[in-house]
Amino acid sequence: MKGQPPKASFLYSLRAVLWSFTGLRRKRDFDTDSAKLNPVHIVIAALIGVACFIGLLVGIVHLVVAK
Repeated sequence: MKGQPPKASFLYSLRAVLWSFTGLRRKRDFDTDSAKLNPVHIVIAALIGVACFIGLLVGIVHLVVAK
Protein backbone atom coordinates (compact mmCIF):
# COMPACT_ATOMS: atom_id res chain seq x y z
CA MET A 1 0.00 0.00 0.00
CA LYS A 2 1.29 3.42 -0.91
CA GLY A 3 0.17 5.55 2.04
CA GLN A 4 1.42 3.32 4.86
CA PRO A 5 5.02 3.35 6.08
CA PRO A 6 6.79 -0.02 6.29
CA LYS A 7 6.50 -1.91 9.57
CA ALA A 8 9.37 -1.52 12.00
CA SER A 9 11.66 -4.33 13.12
CA PHE A 10 11.70 -5.74 16.64
CA LEU A 11 14.96 -3.93 17.47
CA TYR A 12 13.38 -0.63 16.43
CA SER A 13 10.44 -1.42 18.70
CA LEU A 14 12.79 -2.29 21.56
CA ARG A 15 14.64 0.99 21.12
CA ALA A 16 11.36 2.93 21.13
CA VAL A 17 10.25 1.21 24.34
CA LEU A 18 13.59 1.88 26.06
CA TRP A 19 13.42 5.56 25.12
CA SER A 20 9.85 5.64 26.41
CA PHE A 21 11.04 4.28 29.78
CA THR A 22 13.20 7.37 30.15
CA GLY A 23 10.36 9.69 29.18
CA LEU A 24 12.48 11.50 26.60
CA ARG A 25 10.47 11.14 23.41
CA ARG A 26 9.87 13.84 20.85
CA LYS A 27 6.34 14.25 19.57
CA ARG A 28 7.54 13.76 16.00
CA ASP A 29 9.16 10.44 16.93
CA PHE A 30 6.03 9.33 18.74
CA ASP A 31 3.87 10.15 15.73
CA THR A 32 6.06 8.19 13.31
CA ASP A 33 6.38 5.30 15.76
CA SER A 34 2.65 4.99 16.24
CA ALA A 35 2.23 4.41 12.51
CA LYS A 36 5.12 1.95 12.13
CA LEU A 37 5.29 -0.11 15.32
CA ASN A 38 3.73 -3.54 15.73
CA PRO A 39 1.71 -3.79 18.98
CA VAL A 40 2.93 -7.35 19.61
CA HIS A 41 6.55 -6.17 19.35
CA ILE A 42 5.80 -3.37 21.80
CA VAL A 43 4.33 -5.73 24.40
CA ILE A 44 7.25 -8.17 24.11
CA ALA A 45 9.81 -5.34 24.22
CA ALA A 46 8.10 -3.83 27.27
CA LEU A 47 8.14 -7.17 29.10
CA ILE A 48 11.85 -7.59 28.31
CA GLY A 49 12.54 -4.02 29.47
CA VAL A 50 10.64 -4.49 32.72
CA ALA A 51 12.37 -7.82 33.40
CA CYS A 52 15.80 -6.22 32.86
CA PHE A 53 14.88 -3.27 35.09
CA ILE A 54 13.68 -5.55 37.89
CA GLY A 55 16.81 -7.68 37.52
CA LEU A 56 18.97 -4.57 37.77
CA LEU A 57 17.16 -3.43 40.92
CA VAL A 58 17.45 -6.87 42.54
CA GLY A 59 21.15 -6.97 41.67
CA ILE A 60 21.75 -3.56 43.23
CA VAL A 61 19.88 -4.58 46.39
CA HIS A 62 21.96 -7.77 46.67
CA LEU A 63 25.17 -5.77 46.32
CA VAL A 64 24.13 -3.23 48.95
CA VAL A 65 22.85 -5.79 51.44
CA ALA A 66 25.94 -8.01 51.04
CA LYS A 67 28.32 -5.27 52.21
